[in-house]
Amino acid sequence: MSNKHLIVLDLDGTLLTKDKKISQTTKQVLHQAMREGHEVAIATGRPYRMSSQYYQELGLRSPIVNYNGALSHHPHDASFEKHHITIPLEQAHHIIETCYSLDMPNILVEIEDHIYSTIAGNEDPNHKFFALNAKQIHTGDLLQLLKDHPTSMLIQFHDHHNWDEIQKTFTDRHSHIVHHRRWNEPFQVMEVLRQGVDKAVGVERIARYYDIPTERIIAFGDEDNDMEMLQYVGKGVAMGNAIEALKKVADDVTDHNDHDGVANYLKKYLKLHS
Repeated sequence: MSNKHLIVLDLDGTLLTKDKKISQTTKQVLHQAMREGHEVAIATGRPYRMSSQYYQELGLRSPIVNYNGALSHHPHDASFEKHHITIPLEQAHHIIETCYSLDMPNILVEIEDHIYSTIAGNEDPNHKFFALNAKQIHTGDLLQLLKDHPTSMLIQFHDHHNWDEIQKTFTDRHSHIVHHRRWNEPFQVMEVLRQGVDKAVGVERIARYYDIPTERIIAFGDEDNDMEMLQYVGKGVAMGNAIEALKKVADDVTDHNDHDGVANYLKKYLKLHS
């Protein structure tokens, strides 16, 4: 197919409705796009264990980007080399020490599907979400427990913490190795990844795998972790429910995630058959 496009989808707030489902209309349109020769891939902040159900529901056979670009792999093709960008262990220990000094309530460290947490699940209302389908959960002093390079670190903070002070402390102490982002409500969470990691890193690898030029990549997103991806691709599309900063850098804005924004855009842009 000479005009093959790569369609890249964020999950939460983009492909998924507020009920964390893929609408029937969106599913039908994506299947039609694949029948017409286009490729569909997922790029999400979630780990694979929390995104595989949607990958399987769509019947995808493509590489997938997880942890906001820290991990990309192909569940069906070993020739697509797994790319895992980690935080150096020594730096992770420095970050943990910073968290202890700031009296952060919990630190969750992920090494792919193994989770390390400073407190037990029954003490943390968010633990069930973060630890879903984890292979193993280790609880205790992370300076003692953590022996390998983390994929990501999720740092929880209290309402009484001053976000500007937290951000300045982390920037001053750790920005030469890692970067951090604050999650939106309802989570009081800061995510830490290796410096230079973002979804665009994984999307670029998928495009090379399919030999699809940047100008024929369409990416959809709604949050600031989609920023680099939407700026990198040929057609970056912000959802109607996206943050304003993302809408400003996007090439187009589509409908709300609860109103089939992905499907409506693709039908028109790719002129898909009904």
